Amino acid sequence: MNRLAARIMAVLFGSSGALITHYGAGPLAENVDIEISFTQRIGLIALGFIVAGVIGYFAGPPIVRKTCKAISWIEERVSRASLLEIVMGTVGLIIGLIIANLVRPLLAQIPFLGSVLPAASMLLLGYLGLMIARTKKDDVFAFTGRSRLTRRGTGVQPKILDTSVIIDGRIADVADAGFLEGSLIIPSYVIDELRHIADSQDVMRRSRGRRGLDVLARLQQDLGVPVEILEKDAYPNLDVDNKLIRLAESMKASIVTNDYNLNKVATLQGVSVLNVNELATAVRPVVLPGEELVLHVVRDGKEAGQGIAYLDDGTMIVIEGGKRYIGEDVSVVVTSTLQTAAGRMIFARPRQNERSATT
Repeated sequence: MNRLAARIMAVLFGSSGALITHYGAGPLAENVDIEISFTQRIGLIALGFIVAGVIGYFAGPPIVRKTCKAISWIEERVSRASLLEIVMGTVGLIIGLIIANLVRPLLAQIPFLGSVLPAASMLLLGYLGLMIARTKKDDVFAFTGRSRLTRRGTGVQPKILDTSVIIDGRIADVADAGFLEGSLIIPSYVIDELRHIADSQDVMRRSRGRRGLDVLARLQQDLGVPVEILEKDAYPNLDVDNKLIRLAESMKASIVTNDYNLNKVATLQGVSVLNVNELATAVRPVVLPGEELVLHVVRDGKEAGQGIAYLDDGTMIVIEGGKRYIGEDVSVVVTSTLQTAAGRMIFARPRQNERSATT
């Protein structure tokens, strides 16, 4: 590929050099009062072709690579931009060019720089108009008295889902309940990781991977949530976590995850993170000492006589003297709560014991 690009650029540069020599040799010779014969002209044209061709041969591959990279960057930015951003950017570009055209006669009169400043002002003001209109589109609508566009889609920060939160499955319920605004973005390498887990020889990993694929199918088909599969991998040399962080930075998106390490690293790098575990902790019901609950005792505790029960959200409750109620429903009174690194623990005792203690 590099050799082909080098040859193509050598031909293009050489042809350009030959044309420049052909059309420039005559006027140059007249200015310096030198006569050039037909043979000399042919020799100059050949020399121009060779010199420019050599330059094109060696400079061609870097130029092609830079051009392809610039085109890919433009395509990526355009594909991620919303219709509103494109429209507002175009309007800003037009306004910037109009202003540059108005000040062009004044700039042209500046000594020494009059031939350069008009073109430079068009580039600068056009770019500034594009960027200002694109980044300040919401302020423009607010200034004109129009309400902000609906926050569904373009107005809301997109959310990038990682593998752990898809396997967990609760993200589908959160989305179904309407607590996730905007589009959900799932990179192709996250789906590949899910498929790899689903094909694992380990039974547990295989079942987790298949559950993740089922959750993904539910998000795409059953729920009214916009889901976008991002096919292009812009960072092929990075691991999945760093890919997600770089992608979130470039898209100004949030990462939805249950991964503790990814949560910490992304937060340190200034990327917004939504952790479903933290959400679950935040919405747990508040249980206060003295409150009465009816619980089903499922097993005995670590200490003698203790029984263990659970709330609907999975919070464990240790019941003093509850061992004899295993397999039964019992009314208990909360005595204290304890928040640990692993979660919240609640201590209680049977209500009959509470009454007997008071009598």
